[in-house]
Amino acid sequence: MIRHGFIDIQQNGYIGVHFSSMDLTLDKVRKVTRYLVKAGTTAYCPTVVTGPMDMFRRNLPILAAAMRDKELKPHLLGIHMEGPFISPVEGARGAHPPEYIIKPDVDTFKRFQEWAEGNVVLLTLAPEVEGAMALIRYASENGTVVSFGHHLADDDIMKEAVQAGARLCTHLGNGMPNMINRHQNPLWWQLACDDLDGIFITDGHHLPADFIKVALRAKTIKRFIVVSDATEVGGLKPGIYHFQYHEVVLAPNGRIGFKDTPYLAGSSATMLECMNFLASLNLLSEADLWKVGYDNPLRLLGRRLGHQPSGAPTVVFKNNQFVLA
Repeated sequence: MIRHGFIDIQQNGYIGVHFSSMDLTLDKVRKVTRYLVKAGTTAYCPTVVTGPMDMFRRNLPILAAAMRDKELKPHLLGIHMEGPFISPVEGARGAHPPEYIIKPDVDTFKRFQEWAEGNVVLLTLAPEVEGAMALIRYASENGTVVSFGHHLADDDIMKEAVQAGARLCTHLGNGMPNMINRHQNPLWWQLACDDLDGIFITDGHHLPADFIKVALRAKTIKRFIVVSDATEVGGLKPGIYHFQYHEVVLAPNGRIGFKDTPYLAGSSATMLECMNFLASLNLLSEADLWKVGYDNPLRLLGRRLGHQPSGAPTVVFKNNQFVLA
């Protein structure tokens, strides 16, 4: 099976460019997109995370303009908003700055969509926060896929959210406190729910191999989606960087963590690297690897890709790994 790359629906930035930075420009979006296409990501969702309202007002129109751009349009599937409607509780909010987290609100989301020219196709929120159910219903009814993420919802709330239209779990297995009740926690219900797809960061740092194996059995090939969750320090040299209001350390092995803590701060991996780590676990055939890294995210968004522009690399599977040709 030969294709031109993978689909990434959670891409925060790369090579020094952050889609939630106040210095984002159309040329920087172009820089990231060209790099990713050459690295084996044929299309992606630029992901904007929790930040000041001025950032959304400024950056969403830039990303909307990128989606009208002749060169970039084939590679941009729509905007993923991860926040700001998430849990403010430490441990659940992850790297998101608490001062910019706000309660879910339909009118605020409408404003975001106006700035984005209707291009917000994926919204990650916390379903237990006041106002979430109304927003889930509105967004789902108007073409945006709603996902659970950075939340502490109980089973009843998650069930209600699925009935309201939620369809996905963002970076399942991450974005939650390290210490949880062994039975009463958000993880098991999300894994068990057959009405929810799950997106998983298979970079070799976010999830251990045994969890990935269990998640594949729970979600099956049909509902398992690989993402990179890559950040702006991806593609840079190992070192200490200021990222998302914190200092982070990019280690030689690619792991990104908050300085002087054991906590992860996103990924430095490309989709090719995530797919090769997954392939190394010998859990999936080549055909099934393409499903979780290409077919499933497009199905979730209701999208199909047209012809690939000339010059894009071909991705082939040889000796149990994907390589660029």
